[in-house]
Formats: sequence, C-alpha cells, structure tokens
Amino acid sequence: MIEVKIEAIRVNLIGSHRVIILKELNSERYLPIWIGQAEADSITIQLTETKVARPLTHDLVLALVEKMGATVQYIVVNDMQTDVFYAQVVLKPAGNGKDSGKEIVIDSRPSDAIALAVRARCPIYIEDAIMDEHGHIPEESATAATVADEDLGAFKDFLGSLDLDDLEKK
Repeated sequence: MIEVKIEAIRVNLIGSHRVIILKELNSERYLPIWIGQAEADSITIQLTETKVARPLTHDLVLALVEKMGATVQYIVVNDMQTDVFYAQVVLKPAGNGKDSGKEIVIDSRPSDAIALAVRARCPIYIEDAIMDEHGHIPEESATAATVADEDLGAFKDFLGSLDLDDLEKK
C-alpha cells in the first residue's frame, strides 16, 4: 500500500464537479478521484478547521465509532471497477475478547472514507496496483519553460522589428 496525502480539492468549472487530488508521499505521483460536492465540502470543512453549528454526517460516524470504543486505523482506496473507485475503512475494535485484535473492514466510497480519515487523523493509502494503473506524474517544469520560450519567440521577433526612431518622429 502507498501512503498519500490530500494535495488539493479542485472544482471543474464546467458542471461544478469536484476532484480530490491525492499525492504519494515522497513522490510526485498523483491520483485524482472525482467526488460529490457534499463530500468535498465535508473534507474541506475539516481541513480548514471551519466550525459548524451541528455535526456533519462524517462527524457522526466518527463519534459512533469512538463511542463504541473502536478507532479508525486507516483507509485504503483498494479497487476500481467500471471507472468507479472503491475504498475500505479499517477499524480496530475495543475489548479484550477473542476478537479484540481483529480488524474490521468496511466497504466505502473513497470520498466518505477520506472525509472520515481527515477527522480521525489516520493514514490514507492506495493499493499499489491502483496507483500504478491510475496514478499520474506531472510533466517536467523544464519542458514548460521551453514551451513558454518558444511561445514568446514570435513576440520577441515582433519587438525586434519595431522601428523606435519612427515612433519618436510622431
């Protein structure tokens, strides 16, 4: 599993869809996941430490988990089927019984799992195969600078062709 952090939440201006950008720790590889507006808002509210009058759904879920004595250990984006990502929330139950050390794994949408993870302050992981197949590495910034220089070439040629003496006469 690959640990990631939330790099950004972006809004697509055409249609107002949200995308959360997860960045691999110690790497430049990213995984974008489209999420709903409510989940994006919930994650943003927690990340910006915005105070709300009443608990949101993800606050309620975390409170239920904690009141039952369990803890959220981590979440993992573990699958993709028909262009839909899947995730799991992994809980550690409380207690001293025979099942006390067993992890509880709950199926989740990635957006809900991430909203819970930011509240529980637990790690966010992506399965290696998912990151290998769907992760992206941005192009080198050096190539962007070269493209910018090429784009400015025509403008530089135009400036060089100006007759400044002619401007002074007018």
